[in-house]
Amino acid sequence: ILKNKARLVARGYRQEEGIDFEESFAPVTRLEAIRIFLAYAAHKNMVVYQMDVKTAFLNGNLREEVYVSQPDGFVDLDNPNHVYKLKKALYGLKQAPRAWYDMLSSFLLSQDFSKGSVDPTLFIRRNDNDSIL
Repeated sequence: ILKNKARLVARGYRQEEGIDFEESFAPVTRLEAIRIFLAYAAHKNMVVYQMDVKTAFLNGNLREEVYVSQPDGFVDLDNPNHVYKLKKALYGLKQAPRAWYDMLSSFLLSQDFSKGSVDPTLFIRRNDNDSIL
């Protein structure tokens, strides 16, 4: 083993809708939209690039106040009953996907992208003869 890694994951299965969170739905691109996009790009001889945002779910801002207990093995012995207030979303939270989508959507709209009318996961930006999808 060269390097050990660990992730702190919230126990989202213990969250209750209406108490711990209000909205968890995040839109997902439909397969038909991806096919239409790729067909359009091929027809226009466009170059298609793909990217991945590492730790995306850790970047979303939370709408609610969320508290988590101290992780096993890392409990503060002086304050064993203290909890952590999260500033950002965390893996395992029911609302983490929605928080990420909201943040990404807000950023793209602030950069002059417009949201697709048929699929809310498709963002388009046009400059003269160029388009970014």
